[in-house]
Amino acid sequence: MPKLNTKQIDYFEEFGFLPLKDVFNPEKILDPIVREYHSVLDDLCSDLFKENKLSSKYEQLNFGDRVTKVMQETGEVHAQYFDFSLPFQGVKKDTPMWFGESVFKALVCEEILDVVESIIGPEIYSNPVQHVRIKPPEKLLPKNDLGQPIIGATAYHQDAGVVNESAQETQMLTVWFPIFDAPVEAGPLKVVPGSHKGEVLRHCANYKNLGLTQIPEHLFDEQGAVPVPLDRGDIVILNKKTVHGSLSNVSENIRWSFDLRYNPTGQDTGRKIFPGFVARSRENVSSEFRNPKKWKDLWEDTRLKMSEINQDGMSDFNFNQHVDCA
Repeated sequence: MPKLNTKQIDYFEEFGFLPLKDVFNPEKILDPIVREYHSVLDDLCSDLFKENKLSSKYEQLNFGDRVTKVMQETGEVHAQYFDFSLPFQGVKKDTPMWFGESVFKALVCEEILDVVESIIGPEIYSNPVQHVRIKPPEKLLPKNDLGQPIIGATAYHQDAGVVNESAQETQMLTVWFPIFDAPVEAGPLKVVPGSHKGEVLRHCANYKNLGLTQIPEHLFDEQGAVPVPLDRGDIVILNKKTVHGSLSNVSENIRWSFDLRYNPTGQDTGRKIFPGFVARSRENVSSEFRNPKKWKDLWEDTRLKMSEINQDGMSDFNFNQHVDCA
C-alpha cells in the first residue's frame, strides 16, 4: 500500500483513528496465520482431553466452532494459549504462548509498515504490547460469577493507559485488524472520535465491581462512539490516547483479531521487560530484525525472567497505569 495521503493523515490527526481498506493481501498474511493457529488449537484440545477437561478433541469442527466448544465445555477462555505476549502476574516457566512464523510476518508486513511510517516516521520499532483476541458469539458462551460471558465486549480504555508512565512521551501507534471479516454484529472496535486530544484518563481497576478495567463514563463522550467494522485485509490505526473498546459479538461466528503497536525506534515502549525489535529503518537497513526463531527465543527468555517476578500478587515491575477507584 502506498503511504497515506494528506487527507488521510489530516483525518487521523483530527479524529485519532483511521480505518483503511485493502491494506494487505489476506491470502498472503492471514491465511498462514489461520493454518498456524489450527495447530495451536490441536495442541490445546489434546492437552485438555488428556486432562479429562474435554469430552472430545472435536477434530471434525472448523476453527471457530472448535474453539467455541472448548470454551463451552471448560468454562475458560484459554486466551494465553494463543497469545503472542505474556500476562503481568503469575507467569510460570511453562506458561503457554504462541510465537509462530506467520504471526511474526504479520508484524513486519511491508504494507502495514508503510502506513505506520506515514504517521511516526521511517525508524519503526515493534512495540511488544501486542495481542490476539478470539471472541465467540456471546450467546454460545458460559457466564462467569458476575453473570457475564466469559469473554465479551472490551471496556473503554486508552492504549496509553495500558503501559506504564515511562512511555508518556512515546509516539505509540496501534494497528488493529481482523483475521476474519468483522462486521458490526461480530463485535469490532468502537471508537470515540477526537478523544485523543485530551489527557490520559483515569483507568479504574475492577470498575463498578464488574471485574473490568475501564475509564469511567463521565470522563468521555460515550454517546459519540462509532463502530469500526472491517473486512479481511483492512486495518484501523489508533492514536495511543484515543478512547475505544469493542462491541459484543452477537453474530454467528467468532471475531478473531490482532492488535499490534509500533513506536519510533529509541522511544520507551512502556514494557521494558518485554522484547521489541526494529521493524523498519531507512537509516540502517541492516538493523531490521527478520528472524522469527530469534523472536521466539527472546520471548522464551522473557518468560523465564517473568517466572521469577510479579508472583503471588507482588508487583516487582509495573505494567500499566490502572488505579483503584473505589
